[in-house]
Amino acid sequence: MPPPRTALSARARTQEVDHRLAACFPGTAESLCALRHRNAFELVVATVLSAQCTDVRVNEVTIALFERFPTPQTLAAAPRDELEQLIYPTGFFRTKADHLLGLGAVLCERFGGQVPKSLADLQSLPGVGKKTANVVRSVAFGLPGLAVDTHVLRLSRRLGLTRATEPVGVERSLCRALPPTTWGAFSVRMILHGRATCTARRPACDACVLEDLCPRRGVPTPARRREASDLALSRSTRRRVEASPRSMATNSSSSSRGTSLPAPSTSAVTRPNSSRSDAPSAWRSPRSCTMR
Repeated sequence: MPPPRTALSARARTQEVDHRLAACFPGTAESLCALRHRNAFELVVATVLSAQCTDVRVNEVTIALFERFPTPQTLAAAPRDELEQLIYPTGFFRTKADHLLGLGAVLCERFGGQVPKSLADLQSLPGVGKKTANVVRSVAFGLPGLAVDTHVLRLSRRLGLTRATEPVGVERSLCRALPPTTWGAFSVRMILHGRATCTARRPACDACVLEDLCPRRGVPTPARRREASDLALSRSTRRRVEASPRSMATNSSSSSRGTSLPAPSTSAVTRPNSSRSDAPSAWRSPRSCTMR
């Protein structure tokens, strides 16, 4: 049993998290990857399509996509209308179509139709950032690569594995704590754990194997949940009251009464005789305010 959570350093906590998640999700990065693929080309295409889309939906789309365009050469020559229709369910289909057409063309022109292995070459492909490049390196080629997606970023902060807030800083912290051979599998396991147990809004802390390690940073407590719920309820009630016919009629009546009142006339105000010495100083002429 590890020491109390407060006594563990970020490095030691990261290593313990890796050990426990490896027992929960055994296997390599390739075997754990949820995106269906048969080669590196299919993986990079599927990863590009997975932006703002679920892996389940991507797997449904790529069946017909890879039957129609199985190679970089066929993808580069794909009719744009047909390609957009195939990938439409993944969302942002026009932008993704641009990326895929450019991806196929660059692979054919610069890399002989093969997916490169180096991080710099992968990031030079259209639609491929560092996260996608690390996925392809670790899953397709078995090379060191730690992809930091929203789940890895959120869990790393919640578990106290890093103080960084940006993906690059989180990746750097995790890579310093773990051996390169475990980077890819650790990333996939964090993603799987974030989807199954440590969700964003309602994490299942009672069923989590990392419960005794977790400082629960960013996890709303029951009191905070009630406070947020009460605030949302009060706002909703206020909107309903303001939008009710009675409230609108009351506001309309008050507004009409306000506009019907006559404006005060300056002629009705009788000023005191400024020539009298007992008149207030505010009504006297400026000359009467001077020192004699």
